[in-house]
Amino acid sequence: QVQLVESGGGLVQPGGSLRLSCAASGSILTILSMGWYRQAPGKQRELVASITSGGNTNYANSVKGRLTISRDNAKNTMYLQMNSLKPEDTAVYYCNVDLLGRLNGRGSYWGQGTQVTVSS
Repeated sequence: QVQLVESGGGLVQPGGSLRLSCAASGSILTILSMGWYRQAPGKQRELVASITSGGNTNYANSVKGRLTISRDNAKNTMYLQMNSLKPEDTAVYYCNVDLLGRLNGRGSYWGQGTQVTVSS
């Protein structure tokens, strides 16, 4: 079994910062790619940022220069540093991990989601 635990969401004023974390645990051999997605009310879930096992990153145009994805391979943890937040960043943020499990082979797993609200 694999578990993903997210933390770090909350309410912040426009221009503020938050840092999200996603920790993977369980029967894991290797974590391949990791990513953050978000879903705002009435909208489809969208990719915010992703990072490969080698550290290559990819960002949605709407967040470039403001959000930074990183990972700590030793801790099986991924982060999303969110700066200069805007009201349009308000959404539930989900982490997604593509990994090789000891028991179940390759699989894709989702976190439970964490709410980010940007409002004055």
